[in-house]
Amino acid sequence: MTVIFKIAPDILWSQARDAGVFTGATIDITDGFIHLSAADQVRETAARYFGGQSGLVLVAIDGDKLGDKLKWEPSRGGALFPHLYGPLDFSAVIWTKALPVGTDGLHVFPELAA
Repeated sequence: MTVIFKIAPDILWSQARDAGVFTGATIDITDGFIHLSAADQVRETAARYFGGQSGLVLVAIDGDKLGDKLKWEPSRGGALFPHLYGPLDFSAVIWTKALPVGTDGLHVFPELAA
């Protein structure tokens, strides 16, 4: 199983769960794909794009269940990042956990997030 991650505002994620479909945050919709991160990328993603932001969740996803909608494409510095072209099927979600901000201003990751 290839575990990949999505960081999302808790309210957006809750609304998507209620609606039964996650089509992404504003940046995802603008870019035409849902931005995801591998385990070794997710901490930098949090620091770079969500620095100090509270009210977030970290979603673990079984990338193998996303089929051909999942593409690994070059991004920051040429590293390959997972991008999902289409809505996220909730059957691929492994778990969702809060992503709080610590006293140092950095996000506190669950142990399972690498």
